[in-house]
Amino acid sequence: MTILHGHSAALRTKRRREGLRTLAFLSPWLIGFSVFFVYPLLSTVYFSFMKYDGFKPPTFNGLTNWTYVFSQYPFFWAAMRNTLWLVVVMVAARVVFGLGVGLLITKIKTGAGVFRTFFYLPYLAPPVAATLAFAFLLNPGTGPVNQVLGDLGLPQPGWFNDPTWSKPALTLLALWGIGDLMVIFMAALLDVPKEQYEAAELDGAGSWKRFRYVTLPNISPIVLFAVVTGVIQTMQYYTQPLIAGKTASGVIGAGAGQIYEPGYPGKSTLTLPQLIYSLGFQRFDTGSACVVALVLFALSMAFTALLMRRRGGLITVED
Repeated sequence: MTILHGHSAALRTKRRREGLRTLAFLSPWLIGFSVFFVYPLLSTVYFSFMKYDGFKPPTFNGLTNWTYVFSQYPFFWAAMRNTLWLVVVMVAARVVFGLGVGLLITKIKTGAGVFRTFFYLPYLAPPVAATLAFAFLLNPGTGPVNQVLGDLGLPQPGWFNDPTWSKPALTLLALWGIGDLMVIFMAALLDVPKEQYEAAELDGAGSWKRFRYVTLPNISPIVLFAVVTGVIQTMQYYTQPLIAGKTASGVIGAGAGQIYEPGYPGKSTLTLPQLIYSLGFQRFDTGSACVVALVLFALSMAFTALLMRRRGGLITVED
């Protein structure tokens, strides 16, 4: 009995040491996760119920911030609609276009390196510079794009000066910088086993069937990765719509201290990250900014959870 008790005590000591060793190895991640995720998240929830301007001590005001954002703040629902539009349309367009470009370049026999460089270089352009260039190209009065469209007898949209065309113009800007997805899809496409293509050809499968039943199942995890990361990036979409709206409205060179209401024209380029900055750092309404941040976090988690479901159709489930 004494031997058995001693053996059990030694086993518990060994397990305790293994647990402490595992915790020691995990401690850098646990510290980083706690400091950079858990603490900011809990602080955001805390301040969403407080009246706080960043200077005076916070005071509890219940659901006042939530009521203000959802029912009184005139920019919230416009920013919500724009953000969801960009998530659905822009992410889908980037994935489809990036996959198409990747397929095209993998099929080119000569000059593939030139085309690869041509499509990848725009991705390296700084977001501010790229947006300024697009605002110049798509200027409805003096831009070369509308001049060419006019010469061809085609309609000349207002682009960043027209609420109907501002988000499609931002989508064109996103498609121009498709180099990141192109490289990812090219790597995935080149990794598809050639034997499967040969077998499909022997069975009489055409180009579409080979893509549908060979290419797509093999690259479906990469497609899922592109969609999930695209949703997360679009949820943080801030610089391009802000610069485009400022440039089109003519206030890009506004003086310091001037409050600029983002969203020109007609709130069509307004996104939730812009509201967070405007509320928190221009109006010093930290509580309301935290409410918008929590809404953005909830949307990001909901979209990611929906896409990560195995029955979502993006990943082939193998028995």
